[in-house]
Formats: sequence, structure tokens, C-alpha cells
Amino acid sequence: MPGQYTPDFVNALKIGRPPAIARLFPNSKALIVSGKAIDRAMLQKGQAMTIAANARSHLVLRGALAAAQKANAAIILEIAKSECTYCATTFYNLACQADQVMNELHITVPVAIHADHYGIKSEADLAAAKTEIPAMFEAGITSIAIDASHLPDADNLLANLALAPHVPAWAGYETEVGEIKGKAGLSTVAEAAYLIKGLNAHDVHPDWIALNNGTTHGIEASDAGIQVGLTAEIHQALAPYKVSGAQHGTSGNSSERLRLIAQKTRTTKANVATALQMLAWGVKVNEYGNAMLDADKELVKVPGQGASDALWAELVAYAKKAGFKAGDYKKLNLPFESKTMAQPRDIRERSAKAVEDFVYDLLVNVFGAKDTAPLAIEAILAAGSYDLGPKAGRIEDPADWTGDKLKAKAASLDADKGPKGNFDD
Repeated sequence: MPGQYTPDFVNALKIGRPPAIARLFPNSKALIVSGKAIDRAMLQKGQAMTIAANARSHLVLRGALAAAQKANAAIILEIAKSECTYCATTFYNLACQADQVMNELHITVPVAIHADHYGIKSEADLAAAKTEIPAMFEAGITSIAIDASHLPDADNLLANLALAPHVPAWAGYETEVGEIKGKAGLSTVAEAAYLIKGLNAHDVHPDWIALNNGTTHGIEASDAGIQVGLTAEIHQALAPYKVSGAQHGTSGNSSERLRLIAQKTRTTKANVATALQMLAWGVKVNEYGNAMLDADKELVKVPGQGASDALWAELVAYAKKAGFKAGDYKKLNLPFESKTMAQPRDIRERSAKAVEDFVYDLLVNVFGAKDTAPLAIEAILAAGSYDLGPKAGRIEDPADWTGDKLKAKAASLDADKGPKGNFDD
């Protein structure tokens, strides 16, 4: 259902869009906002988190936005740094796609544009980021996850401190401790507190922290899933710093476990990527959005859903020639985006509708995000600006967190980070 341009919406549109968004889309009626506004809306409602939908394809983006409008929920659209290498959606066109669809469909809920897993693994990455991060915000990004979790704890903290000045003060800011590896190398209270305290001492106040709390990216191989108790314990320890949780690896977790994360922790952002990709293609998924495999460990296509049979046959043939397993199908997004969008309208619409229905159910019946759109607008109007400011002030003494001292503190932390490997998305 098209949204209504209420007086509050019109006022929020005037003051709530960050400068780059207003410059890029001067005549737009799309309320693209800082990630801070989305986080504040969830906190205001309480026991609520919203979807951060990885828009690997245009049809996923359309479905997620339609679901948000139907649920009257503020949401986040995102793409990870690694996804930009194998998807047509990138840091530099995600805002453009969102603005176009929001105007076309009269989407009036607030939406943030998030650069997820902006990975820092080396000095070269760090140097490049100082130029690229400003460019990303100039292209319409309104929120970012600085992910230096691949590095030792001290280097993770130092990377965040080096890059924080290049992130606009008004933008949503996510940091990460512990790569997303399932049950291996689980995050601890001590290492999460180390990162947040060290940032706080230098007046860097993240909106979210992502943890390795038991999930994996991609297709879940087991039902180990999110460790709710561990997550709650870490969030409680960080309560004075008012940092919210960002839940990664959501696809494949049971609805009950996700409800508990919303209800028992300070999580306000839940990333969903793989489930949405599979639904748009018409792959058979279980009730949790985890792709189901046949006896040969191949994906199962549902007749009459998602992509056309002809296009699916092309996808499968390409994957087999490339030696892709089920978890590698994400790499088909880029080479097949044009062919996906060239399908008949009814097929494109059924793909987007499958995403819409799944996301709507998550927002309303699992995440508790229904009717959070007005709360995000209220937060913007209360601030009188697109810049909502930090949630917490400085607590830690910067004298205790100089370069030598923070390295000494890191040396006392558990160094078990789990197995080596590629855990980018």
C-alpha cells in the first residue's frame, strides 16, 4: 500500500536526510536517513530489531522495501564489501536503487543505507579506506560497519580509531569483535569490553557491535545458531556505553531463537542475506529461510516460484561448470542480474513478492519491528536534524588508552579466534 506524506513525514524529509542524500536526490520523497535513526526507533519501541537486508539483487531490494512499508517498519538496506565483488549492487549504487524504488512505490518508512563488513585486514586496506569511506558516503551510504575483526584485538581497536575520523559524525557506526565463524572462537565479554572501552576513551561511540555469538554466514549446516545467553551477557556488560547489538548470520536460525535475541538482548539490527537471495530465485527453504538441499546436496527449485525454469537451468549449468557448491551460488548474482531483470514482469514480481512476504513475517511476527517507522521519524524531529548525536558520552580516561597501554591490555585477552579462513560475509 502506498504511503501517505503526512506533515511529520514532510518535516522529516526536510531535515532528516543527510547532506549527500539531499544533494544526490534533491527532488526525492524517499526518507533515506542515518542508521542512528533506525537504531533509536528500535530502542524506543523496546525488544525490537529490524532487518538489515542484503540487497544482492534489485528484486531483493524491492521486496524488502515493500515489506517494510506494509509493516510500517524502519529498515536498513545493506551490501557488504565482499558482496560488491560478486553482486551488481555496490556501495556506489545501493542508495540510487533505493531512492528510485522508494519514489516509485511511495515508500514512506525511513530507510538507512549500510555498508556492511567493510573489511580491514592489512595496512594497505587501512590506507585505501581513508579515501574510499568518504567516497562511499558521498555516493549515498548513511551507515557503515568497520570490520577489522580479522586482526588481533589491539589492531582491531587501532584500525577503528584510525578510520572513525573518516566516518561522518551523523552516520550510523557499527564495529565488530570476533569473526562470524559459528561455535569456534566465540566472542567474550572481555574482548568486547576492550574494544568498546578503547573507542569510548577516544570519543568514538558505536551504535552497534557485532559479535561471533554462534552463527555463520550463508547456508547453516546445523542448528547450533545464535547463543542468546552469551549475547545477553556481553550486551549487559556494555550497557553503560549504550551500544546496541548487530546480529549477523541470521538466515537459518529458528524464529524462536530470533525472537529471544530481540527480547532478551540489546540487538536492534539483524542481517539477512542468504535467505532473501534464495527466495528471489525460488529455491526451496525451510521456515527459517535456510535453503534445503536434495540427496546430492544440490539446491531444490520450487516450480512456479522465483526465476523462470529456463533461467534457473542457466544458473545451475553455470554453477556446475564453475564447480560451485550450494554455498557458492551467491557468486551468480553479478553475471545473472541483467538476465534476471530481463524476465517477464510477472516473474520479476513473484520473485520480489516472495522476499516481501518473508521479510514482512520477520518484521511483524519475529523481530517486533512493526510500527517503528513513526518512532524513527519522531527521533529525527526531536533532534531537529539528520544528526542524532551519540547515545553515550565519554566514560573512559584517554590516559588509560594510549598506544602502549591499549596494547598491554590486549595482551591479557584470550587469543583464541577460531580457525583461519574467509569469513567475510
